Amino acid sequence: MKRALVVWLLLAAGSRCFSGETYRDALPPWLARLRDAVYEQVLRAEQIYPLYTAAKTKAGELSGADKFNALAFCEYLMGRAYQYFELKDSAVACYQRGYDAAESSLAVKETAAGWVARSNNLSQLCTLKPRTFAISRGLDVGRYAENALKLNPRSGAAKHIIASRWVYAPAPFNDNGKGVNQMKEILAGDYELQRDDLFNVYTALAYVYLRIKDKNEARVWIDKALSVYPTNKFVGEELRGRL
Repeated sequence: MKRALVVWLLLAAGSRCFSGETYRDALPPWLARLRDAVYEQVLRAEQIYPLYTAAKTKAGELSGADKFNALAFCEYLMGRAYQYFELKDSAVACYQRGYDAAESSLAVKETAAGWVARSNNLSQLCTLKPRTFAISRGLDVGRYAENALKLNPRSGAAKHIIASRWVYAPAPFNDNGKGVNQMKEILAGDYELQRDDLFNVYTALAYVYLRIKDKNEARVWIDKALSVYPTNKFVGEELRGRL
């Protein structure tokens, strides 16, 4: 969960440091458990599902934009779990509910959290829906993240979304140099980072260095990502397997 998504949760945890960079986790336990289960990639989707339903129940106890932001993140996380296990239809359904919850949040109050939630869920819908959908809606992902940065210039989550466009877009729309520079700007700048934010930045850098065949540099960022989530199979098996 991006810190920009949880200012409203009023629960701050201590800062933690991995490989020189620091994140501050501000999630309540019920939400952190769901997030970490998804990123750890130890449990199967059906095993994560009870954590998802429990988190949604707790999110429903909140009110206003806070409730919708929490629900949007729950859906996003469960969508990620389904997507990893190639359960496309279930993932799309989660991301659509997450997108709708983010819209409800923004209708109540415009926050950086709401724009990040909307952007995150839409970005994944663009990867799973027909190409025509991605063509028509893809640019909105960055626009929503820019809206979040206007409201919270320190949002590491929003900055990561914008930088990811240069890393993960297909050729000729990606830009390795911009991707690397913008990801490193996040680490060097005064951005608010959650545990998953730091992992996502490290993973993006590993991915782009593998693409340009700089295996030594890729190994550095793979190791950094695994220092955050040691059991993550995408990094530990798929990316490391390309070294």
